[in-house]
Amino acid sequence: MKMEKPAVNLTYRIKDKPPFGQIVLAAIQQLLAIMVATIAVPAAVGNGLTASAALFGAGCGTMIYLLFTRSASPVFLGSSFAFIGPMLTAFGGAASMAIGYAGLIVGALIAGSVYVVIALVVKFCGVKWIDKLMPPVVIGPTVAIIGLSLSSYAISLLMSSDIEGGEPKIGLLCGLVTLVIAMLVSTFGKRTLKLIPFMVGIIGGYLLASMLYLVGKNTGNVSLQVIDYSAFSSVKSILSLPDFVFLRADWNGITASYLLTLFVAYAPVAFVVFAEHLADHKNLSSIIGVNLLEEPGLTNTLLGDGIGSFVGTFFGGCPNTTYGESIACVALTGNASTISIWGAAIACILFSLITPLVAFLETIPSCVMGGVCVALYGFIASSGFKMFQGVDLNNNRNLYTACVIFIVGVGGMTVTFGSVEIRTVACALILGILTNLMLSKADKQQLSE
Repeated sequence: MKMEKPAVNLTYRIKDKPPFGQIVLAAIQQLLAIMVATIAVPAAVGNGLTASAALFGAGCGTMIYLLFTRSASPVFLGSSFAFIGPMLTAFGGAASMAIGYAGLIVGALIAGSVYVVIALVVKFCGVKWIDKLMPPVVIGPTVAIIGLSLSSYAISLLMSSDIEGGEPKIGLLCGLVTLVIAMLVSTFGKRTLKLIPFMVGIIGGYLLASMLYLVGKNTGNVSLQVIDYSAFSSVKSILSLPDFVFLRADWNGITASYLLTLFVAYAPVAFVVFAEHLADHKNLSSIIGVNLLEEPGLTNTLLGDGIGSFVGTFFGGCPNTTYGESIACVALTGNASTISIWGAAIACILFSLITPLVAFLETIPSCVMGGVCVALYGFIASSGFKMFQGVDLNNNRNLYTACVIFIVGVGGMTVTFGSVEIRTVACALILGILTNLMLSKADKQQLSE
């Protein structure tokens, strides 16, 4: 395994085995870091999809990814926002909701097949063409845009209330307290605490929100109440199986036109998510000092992502993707041990089966998670800037490439073709690649003169 200098000081490297207690804590923290986005996708799609099934699917998908990568890539797979449109198309084009569930599985199979095809191309053609296509001046700004494009989402969470009438400023207070605790623990905490700053921050923010809730409840001041405990009211047993998608799917009545609709909806988005897959693994490679495109290899990461995504959909309905939140968690804690990711996958599955725990996760206030997201998304952006800090911006080719990516990304460009939406990050990456290739002739011309 080729080693380079990591971008951060790692407490544990990929193959290290932390003490069991630290593995448990790191696993739960990873789960908390990816939870908001993972359960937000089924909530956005609706149609009976549940948070518990999505968590179960994410855990299973991550295990598949770890198996294909031989436990050599420390990243968690969670529900992909990119596939929300195709998932809605699966229900919209179905004759019944049950057929829509079957459509979700077929759609994930189509997307996974795209990944398999690309993986085969990489297997026979290698990865050097990727380095030429996406040098640091392309991939660095793109990674930065991944974080920056999520900034508005983080702030919307930070200044929110989960109860109607709750004061956004109270949400802001709880979120900022969460962020401050996490920063202080990460900077000044003892070794074990430094590995779980977000967990400590979330606990602190949750306790503050709970205390303000009690004060507001006793005084009749609704503005102090930003936490919603209603999820606990639906708990009727300690253990219960999630509503798995494959059990609710009806395969009768699927027509050829419906299959074509699914292909048109899912296949193009799979290519878009492939671009984000590359950016995530390039970013993680620089963080841990290992070129993941060579070891375990892009072929294996693609197969793990694609097949893991299908498995995740089979259970939870949501195609999965590598999570920037997970990568940022690795970087900010210095824990790159894949045993911790295995632990997170197992925890995700166990939590999805324990009804009170699922309810607890759902009651963590959005504002508290917003405080965590400020740090996580901010680190993604910062790591992108680090990746191209050595790039010569006096060179017009580099300057314009970076300009195009940043403005397209920060401006939030999206392009829609029918039911297919090319999201901001993909637009920025594609236009950045085209700009870099178009202006490459200028460099060749200068060398010849």
